[in-house]
Amino acid sequence: MGNRIVQGDQRERVLKEIVQLVFSHAFAEETVLWPVVRRSVADGEELTSRVEEEHQEINDLIVEVEHLPPGTPMREEKMERAFSLICQDVRDEEDLLLPRLQEAMDAARLRRLGAVWEAARLTAPTHPHPVIPRRPPGNAVLGVPLSGYDRSRDLLGGPLGQGVRKLWAWAAGLLAAPFTAARRLRKRL
Repeated sequence: MGNRIVQGDQRERVLKEIVQLVFSHAFAEETVLWPVVRRSVADGEELTSRVEEEHQEINDLIVEVEHLPPGTPMREEKMERAFSLICQDVRDEEDLLLPRLQEAMDAARLRRLGAVWEAARLTAPTHPHPVIPRRPPGNAVLGVPLSGYDRSRDLLGGPLGQGVRKLWAWAAGLLAAPFTAARRLRKRL
């Protein structure tokens, strides 16, 4: 039994690390790469819209996973679906989007874009925020407080960490309120 608990704890740590990597990566794509793809590639709008839909579904699933107890069948199903979507997302980006971007830009411009992407990734939120817009300027503006909130959540535990997280959540909530209201309104229409 004790060994199984350790494996469960290790699994949760690995899941946490993957979530942090996936969401900072996706945020940087949406903030830096996809606007360039939309401007530089003939069908860039269609290509990025498809990937943004995948990102949104992954966001929604991971939020649900975070609220379910480890080891429950529903949580396992949602994790499996999220990881399946992540694999599809990687295939779409590597097979469709990035080759098209390489065709549209020279190597020097691609290197500059890569450097900007890496800077965005290093400062990006590390957890899902489904109500935040997928596109600039909304995601870029809200990324700053959300990144602070997420990184404090990642680093701090206990009562102090909870207080810091509540403060960040309050600040992020203030900034996100118009976007949340707009998303709810779009769902009703």
